[in-house]
Amino acid sequence: MPELRKDPISGRWVIISVERGKRPTDFIPPSQKRKVGGFCPFCPGNEHTTTPEIIAFRPASTPPNSPGWTLRVVPNKFPALQIYGDLNKMGEGIFDKMNGIGAHEVIIESPEHQLSLATMPLRAVEDVLWAYYFRLNDLKKDMRFKYVLIFKNEGEIAGAALEHSHSQLIALPIVPKSVKEEMDSSKKYYESKERCLLCDIINQEIEANKRVIFENDRYVALAPFAPREPFETWILPKRHESSLFPTEKSFSGLAEILQRILKQLDSVLDTPPYNFVLHTSPFKEEINEYYHWHIEIVPKLTRMAGFEWGSGFYINPVPPEEAAKFMREAKV
Repeated sequence: MPELRKDPISGRWVIISVERGKRPTDFIPPSQKRKVGGFCPFCPGNEHTTTPEIIAFRPASTPPNSPGWTLRVVPNKFPALQIYGDLNKMGEGIFDKMNGIGAHEVIIESPEHQLSLATMPLRAVEDVLWAYYFRLNDLKKDMRFKYVLIFKNEGEIAGAALEHSHSQLIALPIVPKSVKEEMDSSKKYYESKERCLLCDIINQEIEANKRVIFENDRYVALAPFAPREPFETWILPKRHESSLFPTEKSFSGLAEILQRILKQLDSVLDTPPYNFVLHTSPFKEEINEYYHWHIEIVPKLTRMAGFEWGSGFYINPVPPEEAAKFMREAKV
């Protein structure tokens, strides 16, 4: 059974997950991990090698866990947290811990091994967003969970163990520290000004037009004012939305801007490895006036070293204004 342990100094929770240590790719040097042309459990015909699917987009004539699908969601074979059991919160002297209860799922985004979110048909990107939304709405029914973090590791350096395009989600019994910090700042700003902090940032950035990368009718992509990494990009709804929701029952606008940004990154940076995360409001605060959901995309171009580790500061060699200019001029 995994454990969640709280650092009493920083307030940070850590997952102690012995099951993850059983993954065959753990602790192997990167150069030895991936062999091109090797077996892929995510490709059609290999469904029997994954855990049984939770949901799949497939014709009604095809049975579960068989070929014919366009998207599958399956439990992670090596989960960081365990779905079955009780939290059993407890103390050990001054320390707090609980059972590592949660859900860990993989969204296999396409049956085509070589496609990515940047290269697959736009409708397929929209289907990925629908899968996120469906899983969020299903997992919130479990009263043990307070938050679901959706994330993507693209490329080996970014943490992907398999090259077949996929993203993941982890349902948690606590709100992640980074999300809580964003929410606390947003709530404090709202209490002072009765306005959403990110709404004000969006309006100011669109007016200044120095760090705007792309916008459509409903969404905007920005290079944040103080990015942690070169070419970090945030995608946000222009109107206030506290949680991920299909505007007018559609994710087409979000799929358009997400794929365009990934194409621009591929063009400017020669298909870089990257991570992205979806930050949305916790289940118990889904509808509010102060927090604004968004996607954060961070290419893996630099390495965190001793100074960053010890200080919490990031050193970014590329001003966001220059990064935004390069992105706007990219040919996609």
